Amino acid sequence: MKLLEGKTAIITGGSRGIGEAIVRRFIEEGANVAFTYRSSAEKANTIVKELATNGTIIKAYQSDASSYEDAEALVKAVLEDFGTVDILINNAGITKDTLMLRMSEEQWDAVIETNLKSVFNLTKHILRPMMKNRKGSIINMSSVVGVFGNAGQANYAASKAGIFGFTKSIAKEVGSRNIRCNAIAPGFIETDMTHELDEKTKEAFLAGIPLKRLGQGKEVADACVFLASDHSSYISGQTLSVCGALNC
Repeated sequence: MKLLEGKTAIITGGSRGIGEAIVRRFIEEGANVAFTYRSSAEKANTIVKELATNGTIIKAYQSDASSYEDAEALVKAVLEDFGTVDILINNAGITKDTLMLRMSEEQWDAVIETNLKSVFNLTKHILRPMMKNRKGSIINMSSVVGVFGNAGQANYAASKAGIFGFTKSIAKEVGSRNIRCNAIAPGFIETDMTHELDEKTKEAFLAGIPLKRLGQGKEVADACVFLASDHSSYISGQTLSVCGALNC
């Protein structure tokens, strides 16, 4: 039996990067998947067409995770379309990097709203249905930058650090209803963004990673599969770093 067979998942920011990798792994493991995108409709539709033949249900929804109203409408639509939600992956995120002296209020707010407020938005609206079903797994995508900080990323680091405290609090609030809440903290993962880096920058990254390579989106997705499955049934309120021993 596949690890997520019979389970339904919402994955935010699922049309590219780590989010897309999670969507693909969840389909492989038998989950029904509802994933969101904000603007890349063509890419989202391509993913749906490619994966819709795997015997599970997959559907893409255009939704802005930073919007409280969009999150409410999304959860309502997914419940109508799928009947239930067992797993929530809060993956939507952006960066707007610059040093603090140059950072604008807009750059600060945009990152906090997309990376941190979105986690509140989706969790807020999914908790009642999960509590009614007396089961659920919520996985929040943080970052190792939230642990050790990074120059030029004060907004990003703050948003990702906030996820740790949020995750522990929710785990304590709803554990009695058999709902688990965990976080994943990826390190440097190979994505479209890292492909654009010059060799000197890549070498600097690799010098600080004991495993001497960038991580793959699939490796983060595998961690999500574990935390979403019944194999992690007694794990809650924790952060799993997927970082190749970076700054461990």
